[in-house]
Amino acid sequence: MYPNDGFRELGRRECFRRLASARLGRLVHTRHALPAVLPVAFRLDHDGAVLLRTPAASELARAIDQVVVAFEADDVDERATSGWSVVVTGRAAVVTDPLEQARLRRNGPGSWTPWAEGLFVRVEPALVAGRELAGRPAEVCGTGPAPPPPG
Repeated sequence: MYPNDGFRELGRRECFRRLASARLGRLVHTRHALPAVLPVAFRLDHDGAVLLRTPAASELARAIDQVVVAFEADDVDERATSGWSVVVTGRAAVVTDPLEQARLRRNGPGSWTPWAEGLFVRVEPALVAGRELAGRPAEVCGTGPAPPPPG
Protein backbone atom coordinates (compact mmCIF):
# COMPACT_ATOMS: atom_id res chain seq x y z
CA MET A 1 0.00 0.00 0.00
CA TYR A 2 2.24 2.79 1.29
CA PRO A 3 5.79 1.63 2.07
CA ASN A 4 7.35 2.63 5.38
CA ASP A 5 4.20 4.11 6.89
CA GLY A 6 4.36 1.95 10.04
CA PHE A 7 1.72 -0.53 8.97
CA ARG A 8 2.18 -4.14 7.97
CA GLU A 9 0.42 -5.25 4.81
CA LEU A 10 -1.81 -8.30 5.25
CA GLY A 11 -1.93 -11.09 2.69
CA ARG A 12 -5.22 -12.08 1.05
CA ARG A 13 -5.70 -15.17 3.25
CA GLU A 14 -5.04 -13.13 6.42
CA CYS A 15 -7.49 -10.45 5.22
CA PHE A 16 -10.26 -13.04 4.89
CA ARG A 17 -9.39 -14.51 8.31
CA ARG A 18 -9.72 -11.05 9.87
CA LEU A 19 -12.98 -10.33 8.04
CA ALA A 20 -14.44 -13.62 9.26
CA SER A 21 -13.99 -12.40 12.85
CA ALA A 22 -15.96 -9.16 12.31
CA ARG A 23 -19.71 -8.64 12.02
CA LEU A 24 -19.93 -4.92 11.30
CA GLY A 25 -18.42 -3.12 8.35
CA ARG A 26 -18.94 -0.15 6.05
CA LEU A 27 -20.22 -0.22 2.50
CA VAL A 28 -18.85 2.53 0.26
CA HIS A 29 -20.79 3.37 -2.88
CA THR A 30 -21.67 6.37 -5.00
CA ARG A 31 -24.83 8.36 -4.29
CA HIS A 32 -25.63 11.46 -6.34
CA ALA A 33 -22.05 11.38 -7.70
CA LEU A 34 -20.57 11.55 -4.19
CA PRO A 35 -19.12 8.85 -1.92
CA ALA A 36 -21.61 7.41 0.54
CA VAL A 37 -20.61 5.22 3.48
CA LEU A 38 -23.10 3.05 5.38
CA PRO A 39 -22.54 0.79 8.39
CA VAL A 40 -23.80 -2.71 7.61
CA ALA A 41 -23.99 -6.11 9.21
CA PHE A 42 -22.32 -8.71 7.02
CA ARG A 43 -21.03 -12.22 6.77
CA LEU A 44 -18.41 -13.81 4.54
CA ASP A 45 -19.67 -16.52 2.23
CA HIS A 46 -17.78 -19.81 1.72
CA ASP A 47 -16.11 -18.38 -1.41
CA GLY A 48 -14.98 -15.12 0.23
CA ALA A 49 -17.80 -12.93 -1.09
CA VAL A 50 -19.12 -10.32 1.33
CA LEU A 51 -22.83 -10.88 2.00
CA LEU A 52 -25.19 -8.10 3.05
CA ARG A 53 -28.94 -8.04 3.67
CA THR A 54 -31.19 -5.08 3.01
CA PRO A 55 -34.97 -4.57 2.95
CA ALA A 56 -36.59 -5.43 -0.39
CA ALA A 57 -37.85 -1.85 -0.79
CA SER A 58 -34.43 -0.39 -0.01
CA GLU A 59 -33.02 2.25 -2.31
CA LEU A 60 -29.60 0.83 -1.45
CA ALA A 61 -30.20 -2.43 -3.33
CA ARG A 62 -31.06 -0.56 -6.51
CA ALA A 63 -28.13 1.82 -6.07
CA ILE A 64 -25.48 -0.89 -5.79
CA ASP A 65 -26.80 -3.73 -7.97
CA GLN A 66 -24.20 -4.47 -10.68
CA VAL A 67 -21.98 -1.60 -9.48
CA VAL A 68 -18.42 -1.67 -8.16
CA VAL A 69 -18.38 -0.87 -4.44
CA ALA A 70 -15.88 -1.01 -1.59
CA PHE A 71 -16.46 -2.73 1.72
CA GLU A 72 -14.32 -2.10 4.79
CA ALA A 73 -14.17 -3.73 8.20
CA ASP A 74 -11.71 -3.18 11.01
CA ASP A 75 -10.88 -3.80 14.62
CA VAL A 76 -9.06 -1.21 16.72
CA ASP A 77 -7.71 -1.27 20.25
CA GLU A 78 -7.15 2.37 21.14
CA ARG A 79 -5.41 1.60 24.44
CA ALA A 80 -2.86 -0.66 22.77
CA THR A 81 -2.74 1.55 19.65
CA SER A 82 -3.13 -1.53 17.51
CA GLY A 83 -5.61 -2.80 15.02
CA TRP A 84 -6.32 -3.82 11.46
CA SER A 85 -8.38 -2.73 8.49
CA VAL A 86 -9.41 -4.74 5.42
CA VAL A 87 -10.96 -3.34 2.24
CA VAL A 88 -12.72 -5.50 -0.35
CA THR A 89 -13.46 -3.91 -3.71
CA GLY A 90 -15.70 -5.61 -6.23
CA ARG A 91 -18.99 -5.74 -8.06
CA ALA A 92 -22.13 -5.94 -5.94
CA ALA A 93 -25.11 -7.94 -7.15
CA VAL A 94 -28.54 -8.63 -5.70
CA VAL A 95 -28.96 -12.39 -5.29
CA THR A 96 -31.83 -13.51 -7.54
CA ASP A 97 -31.43 -17.30 -7.69
CA PRO A 98 -34.23 -18.85 -5.54
CA LEU A 99 -32.02 -21.69 -4.27
CA GLU A 100 -29.27 -19.26 -3.30
CA GLN A 101 -31.83 -16.99 -1.59
CA ALA A 102 -33.14 -19.95 0.42
CA ARG A 103 -29.60 -20.91 1.47
CA LEU A 104 -28.85 -17.34 2.55
CA ARG A 105 -32.10 -17.08 4.52
CA ARG A 106 -30.85 -20.06 6.54
CA ASN A 107 -27.15 -19.17 6.78
CA GLY A 108 -26.69 -15.62 5.55
CA PRO A 109 -26.27 -12.39 7.44
CA GLY A 110 -29.04 -11.07 9.64
CA SER A 111 -30.65 -7.70 9.27
CA TRP A 112 -30.84 -4.75 11.64
CA THR A 113 -34.20 -3.75 10.20
CA PRO A 114 -37.49 -5.18 11.47
CA TRP A 115 -38.77 -6.27 8.03
CA ALA A 116 -39.02 -10.01 7.51
CA GLU A 117 -38.49 -9.84 3.74
CA GLY A 118 -35.13 -8.76 2.54
CA LEU A 119 -32.71 -8.96 -0.32
CA PHE A 120 -29.25 -10.41 -0.17
CA VAL A 121 -26.36 -8.67 -1.87
CA ARG A 122 -23.04 -10.30 -2.76
CA VAL A 123 -19.86 -8.30 -3.18
CA GLU A 124 -17.42 -10.39 -5.22
CA PRO A 125 -13.85 -9.73 -4.00
CA ALA A 126 -11.88 -8.47 -7.01
CA LEU A 127 -9.35 -6.54 -4.89
CA VAL A 128 -8.57 -7.33 -1.26
CA ALA A 129 -6.16 -5.22 0.78
CA GLY A 130 -5.46 -5.11 4.47
CA ARG A 131 -3.17 -3.41 6.95
CA GLU A 132 -2.25 -4.02 10.55
CA LEU A 133 -0.74 -1.66 13.07
CA ALA A 134 1.04 -3.32 15.96
CA GLY A 135 0.94 -1.51 19.28
CA ARG A 136 3.31 1.35 19.97
CA PRO A 137 4.12 3.21 23.17
CA ALA A 138 1.51 5.89 23.88
CA GLU A 139 4.13 8.64 23.98
CA VAL A 140 5.14 7.91 20.37
CA CYS A 141 1.66 8.25 18.93
CA GLY A 142 0.58 11.21 21.06
CA THR A 143 -2.00 9.45 23.19
CA GLY A 144 0.01 9.39 26.40
CA PRO A 145 -0.64 11.61 29.40
CA ALA A 146 -1.09 15.29 28.62
CA PRO A 147 1.89 17.47 29.48
CA PRO A 148 1.53 19.65 32.57
CA PRO A 149 0.10 23.11 31.93
CA PRO A 150 2.68 25.87 31.53
CA GLY A 151 3.29 27.94 34.47
